[in-house]
Amino acid sequence: MATPGGTNRASHSLDKSITLPPDEIFRNLENAKRFAIDIGGSLTKLAYYSTVQHKVAKVRSFDHTAKAGEADGEPLYEISVQEEITARLHFIKFENTYIETCLDFIKDHLVNTETKVIKATGGGAYKFKDLIEKKLKLKVDKEDEMSCLIKGCNFVLKNIPHEAFVYAKHADSGFRFQNTRPDIFPYLLVNIGSGVSIVKVESEDKFERIGGSSIGGGTFWGLGALLTKTKRFDELLQLASKGQHTNVDMLVKDIYGGAYGSLGLTGDLIASSFGKSATADKEFSQEDMAKSLLHMISNDIGQLACLYARLHNLNRVYFGGFFIRGHPVTMHTITYSINFFTKGEVQALFLRHEGYLGAIGAFLKGAEEDNPNQYSWGENYAGSSGLMSVSPDLNPMQRARSGTFDMLEMDRLERQLVNLPLLQDPSSYIPDTVDLTEDALAREYWLYCFEEALDGVVKRAVASQKDQPEAAERAEKFRQKYRHKLQTLRHQPFAYGSLTVRSLLDTREHCLNEFNFPDPYSKIKQRENDMALKYYQKVVRSLEELSWEQRQFALVRGILAGNVFDWGAKAVSDVLESDPEFGFEQAKQQLQERPWLVDAYNQWVERLKGPPHKCALFFVDNSGMDIILGVFPFVRELLLRGTEVVLASNSGPALNDVTNSELQIVTERIAPRKVIDLSLYLFLLPSLTFNLFPSSRLDKVLATVVRERGTDLVIIEGMGRAIHTNYYAMLSCESLKLAVIKNSWLAERLGGKIFSVVFKYEVPSKAQGLH
Repeated sequence: MATPGGTNRASHSLDKSITLPPDEIFRNLENAKRFAIDIGGSLTKLAYYSTVQHKVAKVRSFDHTAKAGEADGEPLYEISVQEEITARLHFIKFENTYIETCLDFIKDHLVNTETKVIKATGGGAYKFKDLIEKKLKLKVDKEDEMSCLIKGCNFVLKNIPHEAFVYAKHADSGFRFQNTRPDIFPYLLVNIGSGVSIVKVESEDKFERIGGSSIGGGTFWGLGALLTKTKRFDELLQLASKGQHTNVDMLVKDIYGGAYGSLGLTGDLIASSFGKSATADKEFSQEDMAKSLLHMISNDIGQLACLYARLHNLNRVYFGGFFIRGHPVTMHTITYSINFFTKGEVQALFLRHEGYLGAIGAFLKGAEEDNPNQYSWGENYAGSSGLMSVSPDLNPMQRARSGTFDMLEMDRLERQLVNLPLLQDPSSYIPDTVDLTEDALAREYWLYCFEEALDGVVKRAVASQKDQPEAAERAEKFRQKYRHKLQTLRHQPFAYGSLTVRSLLDTREHCLNEFNFPDPYSKIKQRENDMALKYYQKVVRSLEELSWEQRQFALVRGILAGNVFDWGAKAVSDVLESDPEFGFEQAKQQLQERPWLVDAYNQWVERLKGPPHKCALFFVDNSGMDIILGVFPFVRELLLRGTEVVLASNSGPALNDVTNSELQIVTERIAPRKVIDLSLYLFLLPSLTFNLFPSSRLDKVLATVVRERGTDLVIIEGMGRAIHTNYYAMLSCESLKLAVIKNSWLAERLGGKIFSVVFKYEVPSKAQGLH
C-alpha cells in the first residue's frame, strides 16, 4: 500500500491508521459538482460527480493527393496529445468514526461545486444532518432509503460487468461471477439490515415491498451480544467463523440416530437450533453459540426469500444490507439455505458493490436533471479498490485495507452501449475463454507475463513523450501503481469480477491514462502504417495475378501473416525490437503449414463458391502490416464479390491495435469512395481491449447498422479477439474466427506450438444448408 503522505495541505489530517493519503481517497475533489451521502449504523458512503481533465492522443491526416505507395517519405498522419474533459462518479465508503475529519477535508478542498444541496439517505442522515450542514454549508435533502437502494441496484447491474456473483465456499476463489444480462428485470432484492425487507423490482421505476421480517441483522447482533458479551458486529462474525454449530444445535441424527429417509431429511440437518443447550449440562463456547445463531437467522431469511421467490415466480434473488457486507461466513450460510430450500433451482446472488447502493441511488436522484441513465458508465480500475474479502485468513495488508476506506470510480462513456443483435443468446454469452479467477495455473502464468512486460510498457510510454521531461517520473508512478494492482490480484483475483487476460489489459490501460500516457504505441503504429502503405499496391497486384483458388488461400495467409505483428506478444516484440527488417514475407514463413491447429479452410472456400454475403462485420486488430497488407486485400475481395463491409475497431488505444481514427485515415488513403464503395463504420469501444461485443457493451450506432444492413457474416481477427475472447461465442449468422497463436504457453495448452493457426468457420445450425 502507499504510505500516507502529502496530507499537510488540509488543516485537519485524517487518522494515522488510514492506509492511503486523503487526496488519493477523495480524488479530484476540487472539481466536484454534486454530492450525495448514505449514512448507516456504522458506515458512511459518500458520492460525488466531478469533471476530469486528461490527455488523449489525436491523429490528423496530412493532405495527400497521391495514392497509397506513391508518397514515399511523407507520413500518413500527424500525432498530437490534447486535453479532454470527461465525467466521473466517485463513491467512497468509510467508518462513521471518520465522518467529521472527512467532512473537514472535503470542506477545505471544495472549490467548484455547482450545488447548494446534498442528497442524503440512511438512518444516520438524521443523526449527522446538523454536522453536515455546518461543515459543508450544504442543505441536507433527505431521500427515501428503499427508493435509493433500488435505484442504485439497477444502476450497478446495468453498468458494471460481473457485478453479481454466487459464493462457493470450497471453490478456488469462492466467487463465481455472473454475466451482465441484457434485461435485469424482474428480480427480488432481500435487504438484510436490522430487520429484513423483501422487494420485488419489475422495472426502473416500479418496485414493491412484498414482505419482510423482524428477524434480521439486528437480531443476530442483539442476541449475539447477550450470548457472547461481544458488542461489535464484525467481531461477532469472526467468532461465528471459528465456531462449530453442531455442538449447540440438535441435528436430525441426534433424534433418530441417522437420516429420516421417508421425509428426505439427512442426518446432518438441523432439527432444532440451540436444541442441545436445553439438555446438555455444560458451558458452550462463544464461537459455537455465534455460529448456531448465524445459522438460525440465515436459514430463516433464506426460507422466507425462497417462499416469496416461488410465490412471485422469480429466479433472480439478490441479497444485500449490512448483515452481508462481503463476509464469507454470512454469504455461505445464506447460500446453503437458499440451495436447500429450492433444491438448487434458485441461486443466492450477491453484489460486489452492495454497500454503495444507497449512496448511488441518492446521487442519481439528485442528478436527474443530467439524466445519467442515458449514458453508459464503466468502472475505472485505477481508482477503485475492488472487492476486498474480510476473511480472517487474509494477509495483514488487506485486512487493514478492508477496515478503512474503499473507493469505487466510474467513468462516463462517450456513447450508450447495447448488446450485439447477432448473439444467439445474449443472456448466456460468456466473452472470455478462460476465467483466471478459477484457473490458478493460468492466473499465475498471465500475472507473471504482465509483470514481466511492465518494463517494456514503461519504456514505450516514455518514448511516446520524449519532449516532456517529467514523462519518466510519471512512467515510474504508473509502474508502481500497476505493479501494486497485479500484487492485489494475486491475493484477491476476484477484486474486479472475473479475472481475465482482457481485464488485466483494461487495468493497465486505466493506469496508463491515470498518468497521462494515452497511447504509448502511437509512434510505432505511425511508423508501421507508413511502411505498410508502401507495399499495399504491390500486394494487390500480386494477388490479381493468381487464379481464384490460389488467391483465396493467399488472402487468408495474408491476414494470418499480418496478425503476427502484435506488440502485445513478447515472442513477436522481441523479434521486432532486434530485427527491424522483419517484414510481411518473413511473417508468412513463420506460419504453421496446413493442416492448421483448427482448420475449417476447406469449408470456407466451398462457401465462397456460393452466393455473396449481404454484409460482413469485420472486427479488426493491429495497425501496420495487419490492417493494411492483411485485412484490406481480404476486404477488397469481399467488396468485389458484392458484399457490403463494416469495419469495427477500438475507439481508444490498446497496445498497437488500430484505433477508429487511425483506421479512418488509412481507409481514406487506400480505398477512396470514388474507387471502391466501401461502407465503413467505426464503432466506439471505450476502455475495452479484447472483448469486442459483450452482451451490453457495444456501441448503439454499430448495433443499429448491423441490424439495418442485414449482417450475415462476422469476422473476428486476432489472438485477443478470437482466442482469449469470443472463441466460444455463438452467433446467429456465419462467423469466421482466425488468429495466429503467438504465445508458446497458450499454444501448448491448445495442443499446438507457437505460430499455430486457428481458422474457425462456423455456421449456426438453423442456417445450415441455406447456401
